[in-house]
Amino acid sequence: MNILGISAGFHDAAATVIDGAGNIVYAGHAERYSKIKNDANLHYKMFWELADGRRIDHIAYYETPWKKQLRQLYSGQGIEWSKLTTGQIIRQQLQGYFSGVPVSTHNHHLSHAAAGFQTSPFDRATVVVIDAIGEWDTVSIFGAHYNNGRAEYHRLWRQRYPQSLGLFYSAVTQRIGLRPMEDEYITMGMSGWGRPDYTDIMSTLLEENLHLGIDHMFLPLAQDVDIAASAQAIIEREIYKIMKRARSFGWSSNLVYQGGVALNCLANRNLGEYFENVWIMPNPGDAGSSLGAAALAYGGPIWFDHAFLGTEIGGDYPVRALVDSLLTDKIVGVASGRAEFGPRALGNRSLLADPRGPDIKDRVNLIKRRQQFRPFAPVILEEFADNYFDIPGGFCDTRYMQVVARCRHPDLFPAIVHVDGTSRIQTVPKDGSGIRQLLESWYKSTGCPMLLNTSLNIRGEPMVNDRADADRFEQQYNVKVHS
Repeated sequence: MNILGISAGFHDAAATVIDGAGNIVYAGHAERYSKIKNDANLHYKMFWELADGRRIDHIAYYETPWKKQLRQLYSGQGIEWSKLTTGQIIRQQLQGYFSGVPVSTHNHHLSHAAAGFQTSPFDRATVVVIDAIGEWDTVSIFGAHYNNGRAEYHRLWRQRYPQSLGLFYSAVTQRIGLRPMEDEYITMGMSGWGRPDYTDIMSTLLEENLHLGIDHMFLPLAQDVDIAASAQAIIEREIYKIMKRARSFGWSSNLVYQGGVALNCLANRNLGEYFENVWIMPNPGDAGSSLGAAALAYGGPIWFDHAFLGTEIGGDYPVRALVDSLLTDKIVGVASGRAEFGPRALGNRSLLADPRGPDIKDRVNLIKRRQQFRPFAPVILEEFADNYFDIPGGFCDTRYMQVVARCRHPDLFPAIVHVDGTSRIQTVPKDGSGIRQLLESWYKSTGCPMLLNTSLNIRGEPMVNDRADADRFEQQYNVKVHS
């Protein structure tokens, strides 16, 4: 039995296929096919890849449309009649593909929860979901466990609209001139440059309906960096309150953390103070809920050992060519193997650089047309990570750039250290992956066990998906991309 999970119709459309043994055979983002950032609609080319000769037996949708439309009516956003029922959305999204296949609809926060718990190493866990909003919920705490092999979720607590940490952070993102529901990670990076001087006045916003933004907030002399720093301080304080509440239920010392707010890797550094073991599925936002919906329909644990689940560019990982380019030019692109599922480039669709050069950060920011204040992440051989970083406790896995760690030697690696002295860490175990082979070869050649790793994308577009995208990147930025 092959189950197709769908998250689509509103933003960040994605699709996942799980087979009858609990294997993820495909998981991909629509935006990487259409080249439209945060594309709300599935793309027909996805269907060619996700089907690939296999029959789809069931379709699982990640939320309940009529409940969401009712909330949107309540909030003043109005009703989109074409999105009122699951059937209407499925027909619109699948464009005639897979007609006649039975469809199930699932709760938004339960889809988040299942994407995390059923891919986790735990048999029992406390699940926390924090996002902008589902149908009505903005925070959910579940107790999760398996009963005769099927996942069960018991709601322990919820917070409902209009209170929303996700909407708060998005409203702040818009207030400082960035794109809400897209540039929140820039707000997080900006916060390191500011002072949290406005936490008191901005905290009053948490009780408001923030769908219309916070332009009414009167801070005439405030700098954007200080607004960002204040927002980060507030959201960290509120996240930790939720984590303390979640642990107080006594369900489990294992934490599964999901929802878009779980992408705030700066806040994630302290989760180990509340739980002994922490798992964040590498795609905790709405796109990852395509996996969650399929997981709910499947019922059992899902085999998740890496995030390389999308479009494949064939051939061996070009280790030798990459090392040669890094030694010569210091910066190189790679587009090889299957694309990453999630917002982070993890080595298969990456722009890589030597992290030691004093000018590397500026050069990479110039190539990517990014603000100069924005940080870059290191990818490092796992066995060397503790020598160079203070890794936060509790995380079961640090392969996915989900948490920051203080760099022990920032003067040696200026390209991957933020102004606050931290780095968004990605470790690579001895898993035989392409990025592992590259790091081993790079270390042998240079004595340096890490590289700068950022996403390979053309400005204004999602990550490179196929070889044609890689060729366009080469042409526009004059940076070699090896496959």
